[in-house]
Amino acid sequence: MRRTCLDCVYELAQRDDRVVFVGSDLGPGVLEDMKQCLPDRWFMEGVAEQHVVGMAAGLAMEGFIPYVNTIATFLSRRCYEQIVLDLCLHRLPVRLIANGGGVVYAPLGPTHLATEDIAILRCVPNMTIVAPCDASEMTRFMTASLDWPNPIYIRLAKGGDEVVSREENGFSIGKAIVLQEPGEVLFVTTGIMTQQAMTAVQLLSEHGIRAGVLHMHTVKPLDQQALLRATAGVELVLTVEEHVLAGGLGSAVIETLNDFGLMGRFRVIRMGFPDAFAPEYGSQDSLLRSWRLDSDALVARVREELSRSTSDG
Repeated sequence: MRRTCLDCVYELAQRDDRVVFVGSDLGPGVLEDMKQCLPDRWFMEGVAEQHVVGMAAGLAMEGFIPYVNTIATFLSRRCYEQIVLDLCLHRLPVRLIANGGGVVYAPLGPTHLATEDIAILRCVPNMTIVAPCDASEMTRFMTASLDWPNPIYIRLAKGGDEVVSREENGFSIGKAIVLQEPGEVLFVTTGIMTQQAMTAVQLLSEHGIRAGVLHMHTVKPLDQQALLRATAGVELVLTVEEHVLAGGLGSAVIETLNDFGLMGRFRVIRMGFPDAFAPEYGSQDSLLRSWRLDSDALVARVREELSRSTSDG
């Protein structure tokens, strides 16, 4: 997904003179073709993430559309003030390409795990947050990103993830996609947790349980109307995210349902990371299993909740 995203930056730069790339200590070979062909619009600034965001703000004020790339934790934590004051306050069209959203960098431990980045940035006015589910969707998003007026935080997965999106669904920032029509159960997902939910849907069908998937590739602005439509008639809603429970997708969903007076009409379960730092090092998959966010765990939770509803009834 990251390679696809960066390749798209070069493609956009070839079509639009406003596009520039700004990297932070990404190592040799990153966008080498762009560096050779468009050297005046390719910058590698070293270990200086706060400077990179300020630099991008200056470029945007001069009419450019900067695509900034570095590790997600460094963007969301280290550069918070620059993002708020330099980008969002001035509503500048800077695109923050955040490597390793969630627990992609699991072998490096908590210092590199972007498990609270959505919460950190969701509360900032004028910020847009997008988490594509696969490389194919990333390509469609990047085309849509060019003329979006606000700053965008782009949450990248590790790459090589299964493609579950479909070209015929298109892509519009702020417009959710129904990948599977809901039955009694609806998964609301973002990023690569969409893959886990799609697998869970197939496994649940073997138990006679009809489940659907609403893919919220854009966490902010949240597609409230799509959520209201998708939840009509369901018994159980599960939000699934590679993020802490506080302030993420699940919080946004519950806030919306509450604001529209729908809480209590069906059960809503938030599935994400606990309020704790990762207790172990490993792989992305191992941490998802440990925190019970893999497809088998989703199936087990749905069956448990539906069984509880039946017994309570």
